[in-house]
Amino acid sequence: MEAAMQYALIIYEEPGYLDALPEEEREAAFADYRALAEDPRYAGGAQLQPVETATGVRVSGGRTLVTDGPFADTKEVLGGFCLVEAADLDEAIELAARVPAARLGGVVEIRPVGRL
Repeated sequence: MEAAMQYALIIYEEPGYLDALPEEEREAAFADYRALAEDPRYAGGAQLQPVETATGVRVSGGRTLVTDGPFADTKEVLGGFCLVEAADLDEAIELAARVPAARLGGVVEIRPVGRL
């Protein structure tokens, strides 16, 4: 069997989507996130603080420009990420499908992780 490859599961969600769920569904979603974190293929990840806490940094003409807020004004925002180890893209897709945001109106983008 080939060595596992790392994939980033990049989670885009509508802000507050979990808060809008009935308590039972919200608890089930949290349980699904915990179960994914306990999967042996899970290598790390984090939930990000609300988009209002974002700071953007650009360098233009040798000057550092800092702006408050997200890079783009969109309905869905980057809410978190998971780093997983999977044999192939099909296995990474199976893991991404377990992310509650994927079934609750968001999307999970999968990207192979390169080495620096």
